[in-house]
Amino acid sequence: MSGATLTDRSAAASIDPALHARILALRDGLLHGLIGADTMVERLLIGLLTGGHLLIEGAPGLAKTRAVKRLSDGLDGSFARIQCTPDLMPADLTGTTVWRQDAGDFEFLPGPLFHSLVLVDEVNRAPPKVQSALLEAMAEGQITVSGHTHGLPDPFMVVATQNPIEHAGTFPLPEAQLDRFLLHVVVEMPDEAAERRILDLVEGELNHHAEAMPVKLSVAEIRAAREAALGVYVSPALKDYLVRLVAATRTDAAAPDLRAAIEHPASPRGTLALMLAGKARAYLHGRDHVIPEDVSSLAADALAHRIGLTWRAAAEGKTARGLIRDLVQRVRAL
Repeated sequence: MSGATLTDRSAAASIDPALHARILALRDGLLHGLIGADTMVERLLIGLLTGGHLLIEGAPGLAKTRAVKRLSDGLDGSFARIQCTPDLMPADLTGTTVWRQDAGDFEFLPGPLFHSLVLVDEVNRAPPKVQSALLEAMAEGQITVSGHTHGLPDPFMVVATQNPIEHAGTFPLPEAQLDRFLLHVVVEMPDEAAERRILDLVEGELNHHAEAMPVKLSVAEIRAAREAALGVYVSPALKDYLVRLVAATRTDAAAPDLRAAIEHPASPRGTLALMLAGKARAYLHGRDHVIPEDVSSLAADALAHRIGLTWRAAAEGKTARGLIRDLVQRVRAL
C-alpha cells in the first residue's frame, strides 16, 4: 500500500465552513420534524450530495413521504410526487406530445419526472413499463418520448418508497433497477421514547403552523456542496478495503458459507456507490477524508439490494442485509 494509511489526508480538499454550516442547518431542520429518523435523514442528504437515488422501505406511517416533502421545503428546486398504481402509464411520468391546432405543430408537455426532486410512492405498484421509464430517467438523466430525447434538470434526485407488508398487486423491482439506487434504506419502528416525542410534535403542528425549514438551499449551493462532498479524499488503503469488502460477495473470493448463500454478487457499481456514499457521509461529519466507519456504517444500505441469495439461504431465513453485516465483521479495514 506504499505506506499509505486509511486516513491519509495528503490530497484532501478543504471544506468551506459557510456552505457546510448551511448543509448542517438543512439536516437539523429535517431532524426537527422527523423524530427518531436520524438514519433516514442522513441517507437523504447523502443522496443529495452524491446525485444518487434512494429506495426507502418501511411500513406505512413511518414518515417516509413526510421526510421527502420536508427535504423539498429546504431546497430551492421543483418537487413532484408520483403515487404509483397498477394502471399507471409511462406517459404519466415522462409526459407526452400533443398536437397544437393553433400553432400547427406538436408540443411536448413534460411529466412529473422533469422536477429536481421526485418522490415515487409505492414504486413496486407500478407496472414494468413504468418502471422501465423510471430506470431510463435514473440511469441516463434523460427521457425519450416520441423519438425525441429530453434532458432532466440538474440536480435531479429520485426517492422511491415501497411497503414491505403488502405484496398483492405489486411488481417487484428487477435487479437492474434495484442496482440503480445508490442506497436502499430500511426504516424501522421508533422506540417508545421517540414515539412519545412524535405525539408532542404532531400535537404542536395541529395547534400551530408547522415550523418552516431554517434554510432553503439554492441550486448553486447544492451543486457546490456536491462538488465538495465528491472531492473528499479516499486513501489508497481505504480503496483497497472497499474493493476487498465488495469482492467478498463474489464466488471466487467468498468464504465457503457465503459462497453457498450468495447467488448474485455485487458488481463494481456497488463498490463505486459505497465509495461515493462514504465521501458524502464524511463531508456531513465535517471531515475532508473518508474513514473506515463511513464505509462500514453504509455497507448494508449500499450493497444488500445488489446481491441475490440462493433459495436455500432464503429458506433458512438469511437476509442480504444480515450477510453484508457479517462481511463487515469479517473483512477488516487494516
